[in-house]
Formats: sequence, structure tokens, C-alpha cells
Amino acid sequence: MASLPQITLTFMFYLLILSPTPSFSLNITALLSTFPDLSQFTALLSAAAPLTADLSHRTSISLLAVPNSFLSTDPNLSHHQLSPSALTDVLRYHVLLQFLSWSDLHSLPPSGKLVTTLFQTTGRATNNFGSVNITHDAHSNLVSIRSPAPYSSSNATVIELVKTLPYNITIFTVNSLLIPYGFDLMASETRPSILLNITKTLIDAHNFNVAASMLSASGVVNEFEAGEGGSGITLFIPVDEAFADLPPSVSLQSLPADKKAVVLKAHVLRAYYPLGSLQSTANPLQPTLATEAMGAGSFTLNISTFNGSVAINTGIVQGIITQTVFDQNPIAIFGVSKVLLPREIFGKNPIVSVKSPPDIGAPPPYDDASSPSGFDVQPSHLSSPPGFGENVTSNVAGVYGSELFIFVLCCINLYLLV
Repeated sequence: MASLPQITLTFMFYLLILSPTPSFSLNITALLSTFPDLSQFTALLSAAAPLTADLSHRTSISLLAVPNSFLSTDPNLSHHQLSPSALTDVLRYHVLLQFLSWSDLHSLPPSGKLVTTLFQTTGRATNNFGSVNITHDAHSNLVSIRSPAPYSSSNATVIELVKTLPYNITIFTVNSLLIPYGFDLMASETRPSILLNITKTLIDAHNFNVAASMLSASGVVNEFEAGEGGSGITLFIPVDEAFADLPPSVSLQSLPADKKAVVLKAHVLRAYYPLGSLQSTANPLQPTLATEAMGAGSFTLNISTFNGSVAINTGIVQGIITQTVFDQNPIAIFGVSKVLLPREIFGKNPIVSVKSPPDIGAPPPYDDASSPSGFDVQPSHLSSPPGFGENVTSNVAGVYGSELFIFVLCCINLYLLV
């Protein structure tokens, strides 16, 4: 019969294995709030809700913050009235997806180092211009940051190290706001909305009553209409028959309100894409409004041309565009044959419809790694970026979990030796 100490140690061992790993949540605005000279930059981040939500789940990043004295006189902000979505993308360009220490910056090779930013993960960057090139001048000891594009006019110099939480986040100050190469500030300025009533437009089309009712009841239609400015918006709206075609195992009405809103946002792209742009795509993975709300790499749509039709694949459902409901820059609304159920909510198994799907042949395979080529029409340079869809975990959690495991093993070995 096992002694009491043996039972206790065994219990501790199994408790360690079955216990959840501690998590790490990053509140970037709380970190910055302790630095008065960064108050304006902090305010910009706080207003960019999709960005702060994404940052809270990330680790191993470096932030380039602009002090008040430089930000208040920056011509990019003083001469342009950027839309909220455009400003959020500019701020994403200041988030490096790699933890860099002060010594890392000052030990760079003469050729510099190319580092991916959070803006690259949106798919809206041209080629690899969502990255930055960091160089160190050994003579002046200055660290410079600029676009990898030749002749880019946007660059900045690192001023100092402000804050570091080892292997999770480092905050540096820079002397200028960085603008991604090819980012059209004039086009991204807040422009007058065409004041389209999306719900009324769908009802007038006579084949979207269910979707119109859900959009109106959920309130997300207000967010969609707010997106008419800036880079525009593209909606994929299921026809009424698509809802009737859902199997009994899928009940949208039984979902909590927050999840129902995410499903609706997963039908919307944060940019205007006319049908011609969608038809010229080479199977890219597109982020949706739900991606912005839930984190990079989630709730994406794979859009491709198949048998003359534009196919939209969520990983478990594939629909095709059946009609153009509205198409006038900056808004495009397309009818689709299926409810685009996200696999993050409805599982990874393909959804079998009540009725037979349209005869468009076998669907193209769904692959998280999209083709390197993107749309041929602006603003559709949407090739799959480095780090897109990566599963980011906490270094803090891993370290603590490993140390606790080793501690328990040592206790067991000491007990056996005694």
C-alpha cells in the first residue's frame, strides 16, 4: 500500500499535468500611460480598438512610440485627416513582430535587419513593404528605421529605450511617424460618405430579407456603414435561400449576440473591392472585420476564381457570388449562395447543406498559406504576409510552466533518494 507522502507526490504530479498553463495578457495602453511624453501616441492607440485587442494577445513584440514633441508637428497628421481604419494601419506599422533589446539594435550587421510589422499581417501591404529595415551606424551609434522600398521618404531614428518586459515587449521612442511605402495618404483621408442605407438596399433587392433582419437586429450594420469612408468596405450577403439551406445542426438564432455579430462581421472586408478585383485574385487569404475584432489569422476568407465564378471559402463552407447588389466606390455588396460560417465557431468539419450545392465542380482546396501573388487592382496587394495566421503563445506561460514541472520532478527525486 502506498504511503501518504507517495500519494501526495503522485497527486501533485497529476495536478501539474492537468492544470492549465498560465496566460499572459498585455495592456499596451496601461504600460504607455505612465509616460506623459507619450500621451498623444497612447491616445491614438486607445482609439484604435481592433489594434489594442490584437496586441493584448501577442507576445514578443517591439513598439515604436512617437513622443508628443514630434507627433504634434508631424506633417502626416497635420496635413491629412486620416480615416480611423487608415490611422490604425499606420499604427500597426509601428508594431514589430519581434522582441528586440537595446543591445540587439546596436549589434545589427551593416546590411541591417528586415523585421515584419503588424501591418504586414493585414494583407494590405504591397509586397514586403509592411516590414521595416533597421540599421545601425557604428560611427554615429544611431539606429535608423525605414521602409525596405528603395527611395522611401519615410524614416525615423530611435531615440531611446523606454520600457522592456523581457522577451514579451520592448518600447522604443522614435523621432518620426512611419508611413508604409505605397500607402496613399490622400486616398485614405476621411471622405464624405455616400450615405448608403445598407439594410434598405438589401430589402429593396428582394432576396436578402433574412440577412437584412439579422444585420438590423444585431446593430453591426451601423459599424458597416461607418466603414463607408476611408478605404471603403465590401460585403458578402447570403441570399434568403442560403439560410433555408442550413442543416439543422447549425442554428444561428441560438448563438449569443456577441458570436452572432462575429459571424456577420466575417462576411465583410475592410476595403472596397469591385467584382473585377475579386475575379483577378490568385487565391489570397483575406482578413475580415471579424479578424480585426478577434485577432490576426482568424476568421479569414479564401477568395478565388473557379469555373468562371468567384468562390469564397471559410474552410468549412464554400459559396459563390451570385449577383452584384451594389457597387459604387467605396462600397460593394455582393450576394452569395451560402452563409459563410466561420470554422472558428462552427468547427473544422465541412458543413453539409440540406440541399445539393450548386454544380460548380469540386471546390478548390482551402489552404492557410495563400498564393504569393495578390490582386492586380488597387488596393488589392493582398498576398499572404509573413507571420499571418501564426499561433502566438506566451513566453511567460512557457517559462513558468517548465520551471514548475522541473521543481516537482526534483521533489520526487529527493523523496525517492530518502
